[in-house]
Amino acid sequence: MVITVIGHICNDILPPQSPHEKSREQFGGIFYTIAALATLIDESDILYPVFGVGNGDYDRLMNLLSRYKNIETRGIFKFKGITNTVYLSYHNDKQSRTECSRDIAAPIPFQRIKPYLDCDGILINMVSGFDITLETLDAIRIETRDQRIPIHFDFHSLTLGIDHNHVRFRRPLTDWRRWCFMLHSIQMSEEEAAGLTAEKFDETTLINHLMPLMVNTLLITRGEKGVSVISQDIHKKLSRRDIPGIPTDNRFINPTGCGDVFGAAYLYAYLKTRNSFTAAEFANAIASLNTTLASAEDFDTLREQITTLKQELKVAYV
Repeated sequence: MVITVIGHICNDILPPQSPHEKSREQFGGIFYTIAALATLIDESDILYPVFGVGNGDYDRLMNLLSRYKNIETRGIFKFKGITNTVYLSYHNDKQSRTECSRDIAAPIPFQRIKPYLDCDGILINMVSGFDITLETLDAIRIETRDQRIPIHFDFHSLTLGIDHNHVRFRRPLTDWRRWCFMLHSIQMSEEEAAGLTAEKFDETTLINHLMPLMVNTLLITRGEKGVSVISQDIHKKLSRRDIPGIPTDNRFINPTGCGDVFGAAYLYAYLKTRNSFTAAEFANAIASLNTTLASAEDFDTLREQITTLKQELKVAYV
């Protein structure tokens, strides 16, 4: 199995969890995606991440990735300047948050991506919302359409603007139909779905407008409430399943990166099973496990629990 992952990395600054702690800095964004995928896939598989990182963070990142034998790092490139720094402040519900972004990297050029499109699946995570341009997405679709390579697209920050204080805010996306066109699976949170269109479509209306754009599966994630999966068969018939969230009891530590991990686990399980509902159920469980970790660097400690989930949901040996 060969998977290509495209999206921006960032340095997350997380608030202290108690009055006696300091703020924590750790790699975030696409790092969650690649750490999860590298743990999920076999050592004989290949993962191609494609993104840039600031000169000062390159060696630290390469050292962290060296633990994974299935990551091919040729697609990671250095750029002059600072890696995007994201300040995260979670609200009382521990799910919603305020996000401030500085030094967002330039969009990843298509020529950086093109060498890695001969693969089994592509995951595009719009971590910053500026990860790739719409023209680059069009070029990816054209390059891969004859091979019918599944593209999983996470809207993430694509529906966020940025104000003069670097605070991200929700705003509608006027060209959302072009972004959605001819993608195998699309992932967005319920907040992203609610704020996507200038017409303020409710979910039912949005689904009815979005699925005819040659989209196979829409996944609307709902945090601790789970995920809704809308899938379309070859006869254009829609099927829906609402998968409930999985409580973590007293093990809950940190919600950061759950959407990134969900997307990684979904694409992995879909490539194994070719079943959107099974893949979403697996991704829902893996994202729940992610809340028990302090950072993405700890993701490989979940291997034993992941192996059990693979066997239970029959995604291990297909």
